[in-house]
Amino acid sequence: MKEKIIETSIELFDQKGFKETSVQDIVESIGVTKGTFYYYFKGKEELLGDICLTYIEDLVRQQEQILEDPNKDCTAKLYDIVYMLINNIKTQRRSARIFFREMRHLNELHLQEIKAKRRVFRENYQKLIEEGITKREFKNNPNPDMLTFGILGITNWSYYWFNPEGEVSEEKLAEIYVDLILNGIKKSD
Repeated sequence: MKEKIIETSIELFDQKGFKETSVQDIVESIGVTKGTFYYYFKGKEELLGDICLTYIEDLVRQQEQILEDPNKDCTAKLYDIVYMLINNIKTQRRSARIFFREMRHLNELHLQEIKAKRRVFRENYQKLIEEGITKREFKNNPNPDMLTFGILGITNWSYYWFNPEGEVSEEKLAEIYVDLILNGIKKSD
């Protein structure tokens, strides 16, 4: 039942927004009582915290699996992480949008925990960029932190517009992004 509450809440929070969705909306959609909801969650904010935490923990887990692969160079790992984020749009689009849009409604305790996980994800990305620079796979850039934020901006915004069933596949979009990240858009002479 807890999973059903979470799934329904993700759908409603994505459609209506966190503030506009009531506990009553959630329980009516499932056909249970408020008592059932409160058996699993103290309130709507705790539920939102669980959704956001589950989302970011899953991304960090997937990212760390990619980074731990000793058989891949930094460029391949960069592609794999970008692809992982794009590929997750099929299954995690709503959770991602809730994460980015609704996180501001969390209390300080939940927010600190989630921001810590988000920071781990960013720092892992930055370490990969720095390693690629050190190994001379990537251009020597004095601002790997800014590159990291730029890469995150490119990939994170995709949750709002990319259609995995559209003309461009996840693989192709990941290739486009990685080419843009590594080579830019200026034609080389």
